[in-house]
Amino acid sequence: MRDIDAHENLLRTMFAAAVARARPDICVPMHLPEPPRGRTIVVGAGKAAASMAQAVEKHWPTPLEGVVVTRYGHALPCRRIDVLEAGHPIPDEAGVVAAHRLFAAVSNLTVNDLVLCLLSGGGSALLAAKPPGITLAEERALTSALLRSGARIGEMNMVRRKISLIRGGGLAAAAAPARIVTLAISDVPNDDPLAIASGPTVPDSAAPRDALAILRRYGIAPPPGVTRWLDRPAAKSAPRPPAEIDYRIVANARDALEASASAAMDFGLAPHILGDAIEGEAREVAEAHAGAARQAAERGETSLFLSGGETTVTVRGEGRGGRNAEYLLALGLSLANRSDVWALAADTDGIDGSEDNAGAVWTPDTLARARERGLDPETHLAHNDAYRFFAKLDQLVVTGPTRTNVNDFRAMLVAPQRLRLQ
Repeated sequence: MRDIDAHENLLRTMFAAAVARARPDICVPMHLPEPPRGRTIVVGAGKAAASMAQAVEKHWPTPLEGVVVTRYGHALPCRRIDVLEAGHPIPDEAGVVAAHRLFAAVSNLTVNDLVLCLLSGGGSALLAAKPPGITLAEERALTSALLRSGARIGEMNMVRRKISLIRGGGLAAAAAPARIVTLAISDVPNDDPLAIASGPTVPDSAAPRDALAILRRYGIAPPPGVTRWLDRPAAKSAPRPPAEIDYRIVANARDALEASASAAMDFGLAPHILGDAIEGEAREVAEAHAGAARQAAERGETSLFLSGGETTVTVRGEGRGGRNAEYLLALGLSLANRSDVWALAADTDGIDGSEDNAGAVWTPDTLARARERGLDPETHLAHNDAYRFFAKLDQLVVTGPTRTNVNDFRAMLVAPQRLRLQ
């Protein structure tokens, strides 16, 4: 095991503070609504679904029942709410079953009943309610193409809403006339309810041609079943939104970054939050952040930069590595052999893309250590193979499932003079 110096440990502490702020047992209870006169039905989907369900069970004062679906390996035991697991990021048959279970849970309700919907990142893939004529194989192929294309999360979810019976308000329609309250841990830039788990409780007024335009933009040919579904005559009319939507964001990237900034202040640092909704190609974002680091270093300033959001990766190689590892490797190469920059990039759900790490760290000696081991960082980046690069240097950040998700966390420390940190 390599040594972890105080500067890297600071960044890891800040990441832990960001994740802790978004824990469901912290953020869910304060947003619970009043119990209804009738039944309480809990449904949900996402990587945080099981932990959100646990928080509801612990604090709900009256009887409840329901079902939620989470990613494989993210389940937790609940007493009154069934917890299912399904495939992510590529949907599978378990996700089809889960969608039907959620539909069944909200059927035959009355105006006196309450549907409490718990949503978090990953819900889009976990709820695979295919329309007639679209096969699971077609949805899987289309999802895989989108993930490799470099499309932004909002664009991906626009397409996914248009080929689903449950996303884009489908669950809300099935639950009528019951009252619906949605509690969401946001994993998307700007907290768009339609983008969080593809908005199963939020009507979508976008047209099918908007989804087709996104596919054309990224050179993706839709499978035949998808084309037929989007071209059907009934697809041309958009649903009218209901009179009232009770949608509550219980945690987001801004909350997590502010918690991280507070932890940094305990060490006497004054962080700069560059933004909580940063999007774009991971390598391009890295170049911009490297420029900010160089400017701070040239001024001789100790600076700490924080940011969140969701970058994308256009996959051209056959390597392993999520967007955070790719960002970090591109950042390090742009900074060359600087001896005054430490950085950490990780996904708050504990999974960088589809790997087993949350992200990775960069230290001033990373390039030197890599070349001592015969590693070529430029080649690793060209092949989208940042995971293997950092794994061989023992610089992955591995947390296991955090059971929350407010998306990417990035911290970059510029310290021309070594800091005295406890």
